[in-house]
Amino acid sequence: MADLYRHTKTGDWFQERPQLENTYDEDPTLQAMLKQVLPEATLTAVTSELKSFGHRCAGEIAKAGRLCEISEPVLEQYDGWGERVDNIRTCESWQNMKGIAAEEGIIATAYERKHGEYSRILQAVKLLMFAPSSGLYSCPLAMTDGAAKLFETLLINQGKKGGVTPEAAAEIKKAFARLTSRDPKQFITSGQWMTERRGGSDVANGTDTYAVAEASPNADAVTHRLYGYKWFTSATDADMSIALARPIPASGEKPARGNKTLSAFFLWTRDDKGKLNNITAEKLKKKLGTKQLPTAELLLDGARAIQLCEVGQGIQQIMILANLTRLHNAVGSAAGMRRMVMLCRDYSTRRTIFGRPLCEDALHVHTLARMEVETRGAQAMVLEVAGLLGRVEVPRSAQDAKLAGDLLRIYTPLAKLVTGKMAVDVASEGVESFGGAGYLEDTDIPRMLRDAQVLPIWEGTTNVNALDVFRSVQRSGGQTLATLLADGRAKLNAAGNAGADLIAIPQTLRALEVCERFATVFFGPGGLGSSTSGAFVARDFAMLLGRTAVSWLLIAQSTGSGRRSDLVAAERWAATLEQQGLIKSLEAVTEVSGAGSSPKKVVESKSSSSSSSTDKASPLLSPVFLSGAVAKRPDQIRFEDLLLVYEGWANAPQKVAEALGEKAPKASL
Repeated sequence: MADLYRHTKTGDWFQERPQLENTYDEDPTLQAMLKQVLPEATLTAVTSELKSFGHRCAGEIAKAGRLCEISEPVLEQYDGWGERVDNIRTCESWQNMKGIAAEEGIIATAYERKHGEYSRILQAVKLLMFAPSSGLYSCPLAMTDGAAKLFETLLINQGKKGGVTPEAAAEIKKAFARLTSRDPKQFITSGQWMTERRGGSDVANGTDTYAVAEASPNADAVTHRLYGYKWFTSATDADMSIALARPIPASGEKPARGNKTLSAFFLWTRDDKGKLNNITAEKLKKKLGTKQLPTAELLLDGARAIQLCEVGQGIQQIMILANLTRLHNAVGSAAGMRRMVMLCRDYSTRRTIFGRPLCEDALHVHTLARMEVETRGAQAMVLEVAGLLGRVEVPRSAQDAKLAGDLLRIYTPLAKLVTGKMAVDVASEGVESFGGAGYLEDTDIPRMLRDAQVLPIWEGTTNVNALDVFRSVQRSGGQTLATLLADGRAKLNAAGNAGADLIAIPQTLRALEVCERFATVFFGPGGLGSSTSGAFVARDFAMLLGRTAVSWLLIAQSTGSGRRSDLVAAERWAATLEQQGLIKSLEAVTEVSGAGSSPKKVVESKSSSSSSSTDKASPLLSPVFLSGAVAKRPDQIRFEDLLLVYEGWANAPQKVAEALGEKAPKASL
């Protein structure tokens, strides 16, 4: 009776929570993609390391990350005796993440270049596993990588016109060695302090921080003191930072706003004795998400700093850093999506409704399949960009480095803007797939959605990155776009020549041609691209271009992997290109922009290869029951859904495994 009484209080059944196992072993799609982008010898050499790290990310690191998330940073401005100290207290787990990052070489891997041009891909794979487990420690690592890249570039260019002084180079070299160290005792992290009260996108006009030359500039490498208010500084507990400021000229006049008066500076946050470098922390930010990440408003009141470039070159130098942090942002997006899908997939085998597990419910699995397709697209994109960066850093030839650089210039903002929006969609759908449990903070599921919302914002909003795509086309005279589209065509041609019979190929080619015709007319003589009012279409253009690029990447990957689910993913992704409403939008603008040169006739002659759907819904909410013009039966769709979600997963339930082992329904693939 006593046992029965206890059960009336709490019940005798509890829902099993989703389990996370080795994050490398549980991602067969990532493994298949690595077989396509890495030489066999390289993949063999790194597999053991990745498996070991995947085990660590699912266990030790994930547990520490959860402690970071429930132990938010606290600002202690004064000690018990009234002295201003400005200590940002973080939990022990957050502090330990720094040592883990060093031991695993998450930054060092990219600069040791043990695996040549593929080192960046290896780094990206580690970040895909580490980021969702790390309690957002991936954020300071992104800025650390950006600072290391900037310093490496400065050291390479030392001695050239406008290069850093020998005194500054010595300090930079010392910092670079520590930014890229595997020794936890030597490893340091960096922040980036750009955003001020006027906002972060227009730093050219929004920067109100000023740099005053030291009275005795030959005393040491420190040549300036910074005075200003940095309104949003992420990873404020970093050991150093890169900041923008306006040097005061010899005349003493206040510099004008704009790019021409900006320079980049490097400063240590504390001296050798641990005292702050004339910096005060005014407040910690209260944010929607990323609460575990210390973010503060800082007052720089004479902070000692080293000038990194000539006046007027500040933004140019900062973009070296920003382009790398944009890649990290995209990796973080793909990582969060994959982690959400992993948890949803596992939960589908543990949650029972109406007498059967969720993994046997066709509608639920169909929802997970849509999430899976988006996740694969994000993974393909970040591996492509990481590979391009590796080819620039370790060039196969001067010609290939130039080609990879042109592609990287346009791929980077595309990857950032496309994956950032996808991450929020997948996170939201994932929360919903857990039902009421997904809305409870102590399950840690809502945190994934709150953290995802920052991804379209950090490192430039979707609109800012779309405008950057526009600028890359305009400033290169169309070269970056031409190179990108040629690369896409080459991948589609290779897939066709390999015998791939996918309707995704003509669908993707149609979207590519729409982008090409739009750019030809829009950026041509007399087109709207020559006026500021023409920027209204930048978002539609960049989004369609980015999603089209993902499409040709998935097609290329599917034709090489031999996995049935990869073919389905490529097919379904391509089907969404018409459903976004973006093709119709660009075709309309192309016609208006090219008035007088008969663009309508050009568009009509090329637009017969696909349906005319005008569904403008999110791809997660769009119907995928039609693959182009080929209808599929419900049993075919269900079989493909199971392939997408469960193929290659060792823990797939017996019934699911049996269904996957059956012969594919007729005309399914």
